[in-house]
Amino acid sequence: MITDIEIPFLDLITPHVELEDELVDVFRHALRTAGFIGGPMVEKFEAAFAEFCDTRYAVAISSGTDALRFAIMTAGVQPGDVVLTVPNTFIATTEAISQARAIPEFVDVDEHTYNMSVVMLQRYLQKKCIRDKTGKLVSLRSGRPVTAVVPVHLYGKMADMDPILELADQYGLTVIEDACQAIGATYDSKRLSGTRRAGAIGTIAAFSFFPSKNLGGFGDGGMMTTGDDALAAKLRMLRVHGERERYKHQEIGWNSRLDALQAAVLRVKLPHLDAWAAGRIAHAERYDRLFAASGLVAKERVRIPTRAGNAGHVFNQYTIRVRERDALAEHLKARGIGYGIYYPIPLHLQECFKRLGHSPGDFPETERAAAEVLSLPVFPELASSQIEEVVQAIADFWA
Repeated sequence: MITDIEIPFLDLITPHVELEDELVDVFRHALRTAGFIGGPMVEKFEAAFAEFCDTRYAVAISSGTDALRFAIMTAGVQPGDVVLTVPNTFIATTEAISQARAIPEFVDVDEHTYNMSVVMLQRYLQKKCIRDKTGKLVSLRSGRPVTAVVPVHLYGKMADMDPILELADQYGLTVIEDACQAIGATYDSKRLSGTRRAGAIGTIAAFSFFPSKNLGGFGDGGMMTTGDDALAAKLRMLRVHGERERYKHQEIGWNSRLDALQAAVLRVKLPHLDAWAAGRIAHAERYDRLFAASGLVAKERVRIPTRAGNAGHVFNQYTIRVRERDALAEHLKARGIGYGIYYPIPLHLQECFKRLGHSPGDFPETERAAAEVLSLPVFPELASSQIEEVVQAIADFWA
């Protein structure tokens, strides 16, 4: 039995070797200037990232989780408010809501995209909320005001934002994008009369630069984007101990700054991001063709990622769906093929959220996805022959 990984799930070495000279230059600059925290390297990266996302402001921070938490805290969500999101995501989404002293309540996902279901969001707002005497929207479950919604752009594909924005306007909700897996993804918005990148649709958005992301750092890091002057100013203040001027603290804040060296590394990599995404898209299309040719799709053994005409997928993950997921995962492991499972335990069933009072069956689409999704290698440096080997190994599983 083969146990060594021959086709890795990720390649975090090759792109850095290819950019080695530029990366060494930024290390050398940091050494010779002692520019370690804040300063020009962070500011230049923020400006480049804002331009990339086509937003007015980008505010760098120490992690994607902090980016989400700060986004929620600055967007008008008060302690005890309800923030809506999905249970089919990484725990950072609901961690951030809880750390902002708000209450996460869940909306199930769409069966095909795994993103927030617009139908279920509408049903929640119509059936699980009431208006109080002041007209404020209140959750029947918790009795608390519902003030924001956090759609998660999962696997590199944006949620269906136009109807989410419409419902948010109708019910007075702030839209906060969890774009941690969707750097560079696009959405053709009729509501906004054009194509928008992730991070340029909601009131505020959060990104992660964890090394496995399409734009990953040499450690942790995050970014918040917004078009609002006041929000950007508050985000900058909160990340540095709540100060607007040196030793003048307007609020109690945090120490949550992005290191200058991380910013410099990410700025070197940012111009390559679209080309890397194009490589991922090409690999995904090759997977699609090979799975179709194998008959696995027609036989409903494999469900390939859903495409949507109004959303440009950048494939942070290429995620298939199979009923025999765990057995297939063991088969791939034995063949030396890396894979990922995002996410095997839905958030509403996690021990830390037992207090929310959910049970199995509360969010059926999320629970089915959790038992069936499997992500395959799709990093830009993947060879066509390796993709063929992966598909052949999956075909052999049923042979």
